[in-house]
Amino acid sequence: MTDLPDRKVGIIACSGEQLAEGTVTRLAALEVLHELRPDETVTICLPLFLAGGAEDRAFARVHPTITVDGCDLRCAARGTENYSNKPVAGVVVTELVAQHGVGKPEGCRRLNDAGKQAVQITAQRLAALVDETLGREGRSSGDGAAAPAAPETKGEQVACSCCSGVPVRRVVIDGQAVDLVALDPIFDKFRSAGRGPGEATLREVFDMVKLYNDVPPAAEASYREVVEREFIAACRS
Repeated sequence: MTDLPDRKVGIIACSGEQLAEGTVTRLAALEVLHELRPDETVTICLPLFLAGGAEDRAFARVHPTITVDGCDLRCAARGTENYSNKPVAGVVVTELVAQHGVGKPEGCRRLNDAGKQAVQITAQRLAALVDETLGREGRSSGDGAAAPAAPETKGEQVACSCCSGVPVRRVVIDGQAVDLVALDPIFDKFRSAGRGPGEATLREVFDMVKLYNDVPPAAEASYREVVEREFIAACRS
């Protein structure tokens, strides 16, 4: 049985290697992932995401995403919006650095003091955005002003969640092929609980499908009809 993916916040860093700010994005994402918000976040590898298929891009549809870019080119934000959903928020390191009056980050392999400070400011901002996205405002994340000293960087790599593909099933709705995310795990969840295709269960199944998929209001009746039919067929198999 495929597990239903947890609703977490995906952090997508540009990780650019030409500018020190790209290193800042990678290390800030690492700080959030492992130290500040380990239970609420996952990371998505931008290059594989851009080159990937349906499952890779579906991952960013299931999880609300926050992008962190090194510069105003906003490669992570643009790529995420083009190939999946619009990020719920975005951070640009050069803008944060200017706002906080930090010196220019230098050193792509080993950051200078300004770069280390930028990592902490960026990580704190990301943590605050994670809390806002999950409706958990009020946690102590700070704005970077009192951030702890950054550890020495020795080529750390941000963990990647790209291999955690989300199941996608293609169905036909109103004559058009539509990819529905997490359909089978949702069905499995109800079936394993002994929930058959009664009226209440069918309503709850569709409500959960809408959590993981964008259902156009004008086509909701058609989506509901197909989802209910697929669930009934799954219960009979």
